[in-house]
Amino acid sequence: MRLVIQLFAGLRERAGRPEFVLDDLPESLNLGGLKRELERRYPELGSLEHVAGVVGTDYADDSRVLAEDDSVAFLPPVSGGAPDADEALAAGVFELTADAIEPEACRRRVEHDSCGAVVVFCGNARDTNRGQSVVRLDYEAFERMAGPEMQRVFARCVQEHGDADGTNPKLALRMLCVHRTGAVGIGEPSVVIAVASPHRDAAFLAARFLIDELKLSLPVWKKEVYSDGHHWIGDRS
Repeated sequence: MRLVIQLFAGLRERAGRPEFVLDDLPESLNLGGLKRELERRYPELGSLEHVAGVVGTDYADDSRVLAEDDSVAFLPPVSGGAPDADEALAAGVFELTADAIEPEACRRRVEHDSCGAVVVFCGNARDTNRGQSVVRLDYEAFERMAGPEMQRVFARCVQEHGDADGTNPKLALRMLCVHRTGAVGIGEPSVVIAVASPHRDAAFLAARFLIDELKLSLPVWKKEVYSDGHHWIGDRS
């Protein structure tokens, strides 16, 4: 069986390449078996126990049986755009950008005459972490997976804090998340989340939910760069 396996962030650096192409894998191999095979063939990868597997654009557990030419990616632990139409913002708009993010522009995009509250969260690059002086942050994203995963996060946010069944307009949400890729200078926003709602409670709760869930599951990785080295945040190896 032939598989192409993509690698990201710290995994890619340890492998010294962005992907493996394996042509001699056994049939009916599951994701867990593939991890063990990679560990055996490429010990420089280290343990893949805590590495998430993706098949296509869906997270998959180790029992997932793989088929010929499945698109497989392994994602180390983590720390596409849509139009600004009302319908899109109600469902949540997510964008990755290599350019600087302007928080005020994000606020203007979500505000609406029906909304009395707008909450904007900025996650800025700080100059010290882990007892070291940080020169800059480098962000890497698995773009094919990031958009679908963030849409799932938006959907859960609407279920928990929004007008999920369309019966309570007081809980209506308009949501935007913009995340940087590439190099981010100290003091610059790496992520901005803007939420608008008729009332403040829903806006505050939704903004907190989105940043917390994003850091748990979005396939975007942060590398802290120091004057004498670097460290991938969340990497266990």
